[in-house]
Amino acid sequence: MVRLALRTGLRWKLSAAIALVGALVAVALSLVVHNAARGSMLDNSRDVQIERLNFTQKIFESTGRLQFGAKIDDPALPKALRAAVAKNKRATFLQDTGQTAPEVWAAAPAGSGRVLSLHDRFPDRFAVLDDLDQALLIGSTAVVVGGCALGVLVGGRLSKRLRKAAAAAGRLADGDTSVRIRDEVGGRVRDETDDLAWAVDAMSDALQQRIEAERRVTADIAHELRTPVTGLLTAAELLPPGRPSELVRDRAQAMRTLVEDVLEVARLDGYAERAELQDVALGEFVTRRVRALNPDISIDVVRDAEVTTDPRRLERILGNLIANAARHGKPPIEVTVEGRVLRVRDHGTGFPEALLREGPSRFRTGSSDRAGRGHGLGLTIAAGQARVLGARLTFRNAEELTDGSTGAVSVLWLPENAPTDTGSFPVIHLPDR
Repeated sequence: MVRLALRTGLRWKLSAAIALVGALVAVALSLVVHNAARGSMLDNSRDVQIERLNFTQKIFESTGRLQFGAKIDDPALPKALRAAVAKNKRATFLQDTGQTAPEVWAAAPAGSGRVLSLHDRFPDRFAVLDDLDQALLIGSTAVVVGGCALGVLVGGRLSKRLRKAAAAAGRLADGDTSVRIRDEVGGRVRDETDDLAWAVDAMSDALQQRIEAERRVTADIAHELRTPVTGLLTAAELLPPGRPSELVRDRAQAMRTLVEDVLEVARLDGYAERAELQDVALGEFVTRRVRALNPDISIDVVRDAEVTTDPRRLERILGNLIANAARHGKPPIEVTVEGRVLRVRDHGTGFPEALLREGPSRFRTGSSDRAGRGHGLGLTIAAGQARVLGARLTFRNAEELTDGSTGAVSVLWLPENAPTDTGSFPVIHLPDR
């Protein structure tokens, strides 16, 4: 089952939270104020009716006249109020329908079993309650709008700092070790974002130091091995002909190749390599180099182009891609030149998912066997050399053919402009198409 995730910015989340809290507080306070004001008005109306009743009763007892619309034995008198007067009590009664101002009754015994009563609605008094409700509504709306504005302001500032930190972290992940997140975040007010930036910078520095230490150790070990391996290879050449001598020379040569590859990877990891640029006719260059490597490889120059690049590094990339196709794929191997784009394809089982997902990794070939099928540095070196050339190197698997084969496709995208540093374009690993 697919779960849909709604992505919202931090500023809107803060705005919604502040607005919700403000709305809840405004509604609660409005209800409290409304009920308190209504209760006070009802109590005041009762007191006014009692005062009127007392005055009316005095006038009635002295002159027999009724004031304020008072009545004797009003048939509309509520039963509860009549029962209270029957006990010789003065009482008030509220009739509230909720639609109009409540009707306030007051009654008192008038002698001879009669009941003196009067009632009124006091519409003017309760009209003030409508004005109060309107004022409360306007105030609540202002609180919610102000809360939203405050949330957008505060959340926007925090979100902006976090976006800067994320962008800086992305550049750091792409290999720009000069980036410092704490400098990118900036700001005068220190908060948790600065703590996060300092922690990430500290972690980055620690990782860089560890990686540099490992690179130096690897380079030192490989450098120290060059002399004895070269001596071993020279001594193997002096052995008498025979199968044992061939095995020794073959293994010595493999060890020498491995040492040279490790040194090359160490130099590429140190970002110290610089391209020696020349103008090259790509189609002719690729044709000559591929023919020298393997005449059986198919070459198709769809469109030639003149590029400014380092021929030695380009030849190294091309050789490693072809060697990888020959070692791990199946023939036929096809090399295509289309403008500045160079493709190498085989018809094997394709690249493993790990390589498509994570890119080439040293000392990992994607093969489950260990029967001399390479040491996993070929594509790593090709990717590093492509970075020096400012090119993009992508990996994908071709669509399945009728015979069931797919094939691995390596694509080198040479830049239009010559690189000015160790490479102006990152190495991108495309997913399976």
